[in-house]
Amino acid sequence: MANGPDDQNNDRRKYSSQVVDGMERAPSRAMLHAVGFTREDFRKPQVGIASTWSMVTPCNMHIDQLAKEAETGVNRAGGKGVIFNTITISDGISMGTEGMKYSLVSREVIADSIETVAGCEGFDGVVAIGGCDKNMPGCLIGLARLNRPSVFVYGGTIMPGDYHGKKVDIVSVFEAVGQRANNKIDDTELAEIESCAIPGAGSCGGMYTANTMASAIEALGMSLPNSSAQAAISADKQTDCERAGEAVLNLLEKGIRPRDIMTRQAFENAITVVITLGGSTNAVLHLLGMAHSAGVELSLDDFTRIGERVPVLADLRPSGKYMMSELVAIGGTLPLMKSLLDAGLLHGDCLTVTGRTMAENLKDVQPYMQGQDIVRALDNPIKKDSHLRILRGNLAPEGSVAKISGKEGLRFEGTARVFDSEEEAMKRILDGTVVKGDVIVIRYEGPRGGPGMREMLSPTSAVMGKGLGNDVALITDGRFSGGTHGFVVGHITPEAYNGGPLAVVRDGDAITIDAVNNALSLGVSDEEIQQRLSQWKQPEPRYTRGVLAKYAKLVSSASLGAVTD
Repeated sequence: MANGPDDQNNDRRKYSSQVVDGMERAPSRAMLHAVGFTREDFRKPQVGIASTWSMVTPCNMHIDQLAKEAETGVNRAGGKGVIFNTITISDGISMGTEGMKYSLVSREVIADSIETVAGCEGFDGVVAIGGCDKNMPGCLIGLARLNRPSVFVYGGTIMPGDYHGKKVDIVSVFEAVGQRANNKIDDTELAEIESCAIPGAGSCGGMYTANTMASAIEALGMSLPNSSAQAAISADKQTDCERAGEAVLNLLEKGIRPRDIMTRQAFENAITVVITLGGSTNAVLHLLGMAHSAGVELSLDDFTRIGERVPVLADLRPSGKYMMSELVAIGGTLPLMKSLLDAGLLHGDCLTVTGRTMAENLKDVQPYMQGQDIVRALDNPIKKDSHLRILRGNLAPEGSVAKISGKEGLRFEGTARVFDSEEEAMKRILDGTVVKGDVIVIRYEGPRGGPGMREMLSPTSAVMGKGLGNDVALITDGRFSGGTHGFVVGHITPEAYNGGPLAVVRDGDAITIDAVNNALSLGVSDEEIQQRLSQWKQPEPRYTRGVLAKYAKLVSSASLGAVTD
């Protein structure tokens, strides 16, 4: 024992043995004694627990406690849990401001920090716990890079607020801003909605980006069954964290790593579940980014291919009427996945973090209770094919992403009203400049041009609040929040800053959005587009130093997942 642990050939300690074994590692052990390690702990596999805890957002304010539950699970299973922090930002708080440009950037910072800490400290496995939107893909990108036995845990959904007996959430507040601008409510009512919409801890309560990505990751096989459909403050979520800690030790024993789980077929499962749930457009961007880190070939065309045969089944906000908490109450995502598996729409032989296959995990799952209408049967879909449409055309030669539920129609023709920033567009929506028949064009908001590819929840919610949801469309090289609904198209590539055709759209140009033929068209000849582009000059970068400048130089196109790796 004088020279430290002597079982360095143990496969479960492949990385930690390099840090703590042998005479020469005595200084490392000395420092670990100070943080609570005992002599026996040096013989155990070390499992890093990446906590995204922060008091900057209700999505993550409880995750410090969840991390402790995961640590308990690791230690109970014979490992040594070590909690460390990574960052989070709040989309909901920063939305519509310059600060929102850091949102997508935070995905990369989270991935980089998890890779950095786990790689440096020699963790043999990792539990990553995420709450707000970018936490989830950020964690998965980091885990895929490390490729050490790992489990992701979703922090859980928030419960809905109560406004005079009506369920409300953060999107209710954004839409109330538009209602106030249209004098449909007064300042008192806006303040009342604002004060009750967010009752406590947890991620935004509809099928917005956080719940979308949690569901996708569970379908991918990287979370324990039903991790995506549990309330943030619940005994189920505490148990989920404990079991995740235990599961990493099982994965270490069996030698199962993230890239064994994150296969192409597993990504197809994730896409399928996102579609059936009516999930966020951000899933396209994030799944492409996660696949890139896992070394899996995935493209925009895969979303179209899968979307042709997979229906929308869940009537969840923002396009539907139910909250995530109501899906939790009827059994979560497992009965849905079981029905998809039985119908041949999921790959049942995909490995998961349980050490078993998807089919084995779902074997004994019972169907939803009779009479519920939150998730429809496959033969009675809300929409017979995907709501996520990959549109191409002379405005988006490399593709764009639309979220069209069918409730707003499948085709929109209008005239362009062009803005070079989100703030400019927001002002003109609220002051009545934007009118029926307009296609709002917001450009220079892409990954490089923004930089950071902001979400356009503020303008899309303002459109809804103004009562223009069926009469106005919005297109952008930026992104949309999972809370966005209406006739919207984002992720337009090439982005305007890179000289994409979006850069030369002019007020009054005819624009057609066609979700049947998957087309986004500018009513201008190719010759005219080329003439305009020949006179266009790339704007000066908005940032020349710091994180945003670095991101703008490294980031790829949105059509490739906006990756920096």
